[in-house]
Amino acid sequence: MSENSAQERTESATPKRREDSRKKGQVPRSKELDTLSSLLGAGIGMLLLGEKIVEDVNSLLTESLKFGREEAFSQSIIGVEMLSAITEFVFLLAPLFVLLIAVVFISPISLSGWVFSTSNLAPKLERISPLKGITRIFSTKSLMELLKAIGKFMLVASITILVIGQSLDQIFMMPLLPLNEAIRNSGSLFIWCFLGFSSVLVLVALVDVPFQIWNFEREIRMTKQEIKDESKETDGKPEVKSAIRERQQEFARQRMMADVPTADVVITNPTHYAVALRYDQMGSGAPKVVAKGRDFVAARIRETAMKNNVTLFAAPPLARALYASTDIGQEIPGNLFLAVAQVLAYVFQLRKGGGSKKARPTPPKKLPIPDEYSSIIESGGND
Repeated sequence: MSENSAQERTESATPKRREDSRKKGQVPRSKELDTLSSLLGAGIGMLLLGEKIVEDVNSLLTESLKFGREEAFSQSIIGVEMLSAITEFVFLLAPLFVLLIAVVFISPISLSGWVFSTSNLAPKLERISPLKGITRIFSTKSLMELLKAIGKFMLVASITILVIGQSLDQIFMMPLLPLNEAIRNSGSLFIWCFLGFSSVLVLVALVDVPFQIWNFEREIRMTKQEIKDESKETDGKPEVKSAIRERQQEFARQRMMADVPTADVVITNPTHYAVALRYDQMGSGAPKVVAKGRDFVAARIRETAMKNNVTLFAAPPLARALYASTDIGQEIPGNLFLAVAQVLAYVFQLRKGGGSKKARPTPPKKLPIPDEYSSIIESGGND
């Protein structure tokens, strides 16, 4: 693979890349969907509220133009009446305005959710770069915008001719109707024509929305090197991860060493391995491994055990088998329970005798270790 092909954006964007793009305000947006939603919202609002608004406005104008001689020659009264009429007019149109504002906010959110970013407000030199400008002019996105503009013009022109052709008789009859009826019919005709023109944009939006999503996914694609760099940045450098891992292991050893004084016995190799066991005589479970280690860690376990009067028992095969088969905090395997039981019985008898030489029990010599541990015992255990 050549160097250039290795730098091609062939990989899907990672969740982190998507989140970073979202923080910068880079999300798929469809202007056609926003325009369609606004126009349809306005059309539906006028269809539901238009007749009442027209009647109320007609009544408002009628009442506002009725005034006597005193009001006509008084600037203060005329001003108050005019302000009152304007205020009432605004309140009449308020429901329609609220509907339009709601549509304007909901439409963009429906495609990409709520996004607020000020990064696009920052000045960028690439916006005034002639080379970048030429690239944008001849880009796939610009071609799509040109095709959309041509398509919208053709569709709207066709629907306009069709609607006007179907409504010619109604339009020619308008001058013959009473004023109120003519106003209502004109308003109704305007609303339905408006909805017809707006509906044409449904076809444009059905094409534009998938294109915007596809184009956004294409723009945020990543190279393989970018994914590797992001992984290093997210997970940390190898040396940092190694230091963290060593720190975690040190904390784990400290917690483990704190449990050694609670053990009943430490079974040793006697020098290379040490496994500390604790058995709850009142419980129903098997003995648990509270600490284990090799070499230096084993020496620390033995030292801590001696300081806290925990019995040390040298049994190399059993120590190696326990070390290899059981993790810290786990119960010992069932096939090693008999051997461990003999060791614990000896330890408990030793405690009961109080350390007296005459009452000292005989330590078990040959512990029953299953043959399946023979390879581990012969190799000295595994790491």
